Formats: sequence, structure tokens, C-alpha cells
Amino acid sequence: MRIDVKISLLIILILTIIGCQNSEKKEKQLIQKEYGKWRKDNDSLSVELNLKGFKNWNDLLERTEKIACNDSVPKITLQTDKGLKTIYFQNPCWKNFGCILIKQKNVIEIHNDTINKFDKNFYPLDSLKSVLKRDLENNGKNPSLCDSPEKLLIYVSYDNFETKKLLKTLNKLTQAYEQITNKTDINIWLNEMIRLEYSKIPPMPYIPEEIELIEDEI
Repeated sequence: MRIDVKISLLIILILTIIGCQNSEKKEKQLIQKEYGKWRKDNDSLSVELNLKGFKNWNDLLERTEKIACNDSVPKITLQTDKGLKTIYFQNPCWKNFGCILIKQKNVIEIHNDTINKFDKNFYPLDSLKSVLKRDLENNGKNPSLCDSPEKLLIYVSYDNFETKKLLKTLNKLTQAYEQITNKTDINIWLNEMIRLEYSKIPPMPYIPEEIELIEDEI
């Protein structure tokens, strides 16, 4: 009889340990991080962009503009293997600004998954971490690169809008930025479509830095 009681207690102990381990795994999976959130107040000022509701890139931009002009912040939430990411976009309300002067050297543009540094150099998306690192660590040393990490602005745009591609790019972008800076204060704008002269693009240049593969894929 006593043996049966001991066996029952042992089984209960084992099940309890397994249950705790599963709970810890679930908590890890539900970790949520926020990127590009500059405002310190509550999240009531943010508006989620439901990507399934947009037929094309222009529709997404119009919605983003409308949110910004209502003194709110557009955001997108995506799920990865490690948890949830909420990305806030700092697009301005152009109705309130006749013009915003932005130095091109402080901008990195990702158009159709091709990186453009506005210096006639184009890079594949696999070079994202190296391109970011070069600008973020420049601190004004090279006059053709970003003045300081705080001034770096990243444009993202597509000709043909695909939800999966946008989420994958945003995931890689935020992960690479955090790996380099150990911060989440990334400044991303959803930008108007541009027309790059791809026929004149030279072969993709290789950046002589070790590129760390990003494992956290969508």
C-alpha cells in the first residue's frame, strides 16, 4: 500500500515538472518586443495596419498617412518563432509639412528587397546587416554615410505589394538592427514606390564583412 502511495506521488511530481517546463516554453514563445516606439505614453495612440485589407502598396501608404494625420502611429504586429514583434512606423503627416529636409546619406532604402544607398550602389537583402552596420557605426567619419545612428532613416517600398515579403523584410531589418545596436529604436518609414533603373544596375558589390545569417525567419 505504501509503495503504491510512493509511486503515485512520484508520478504527480514528474507530471508537475513536465507541466512547469511546458509553461516556461509557452512564455518564451509569447515574448513580445516593440520596435520604433518613440512615444513613452500608452499604446492607445497606435493603430494596427491589417495587411490583408490592402490591395496594393498605394492603399497601404494612404492608410498609413491617414493614421499619421490623426496624430496616431501606424504599426504592424508579426509573429516569429521567438514570439511577437510590434513595429511602429514614424511616417509623418505630409499635410502638416510642406517639405521635410532629409539628407540622403542618412537614408537606407529597401525597394523590392533590393538595398539602395543613394550612391548608385545596390545590394541584395542578404547584405542588410553589413549595410546597416556600416552606417550605424560611421558617426560622421565617412561624409557619404550616415552622420549618426540617431539620424538613420530606413525607407521600405514595393512595386507589387505582398504581405509575406514585407513581413519577412521587416523581421530581418529589426533583427539585424537589434543585433548591431542592442536597441529597438529603429526608424522605419513605409515609402512611396520608386522607379529604379535596374537595367543600369551593376553587379551586386560584395561588402567585405562577415555576414551573420539571420535564423529568425517568418
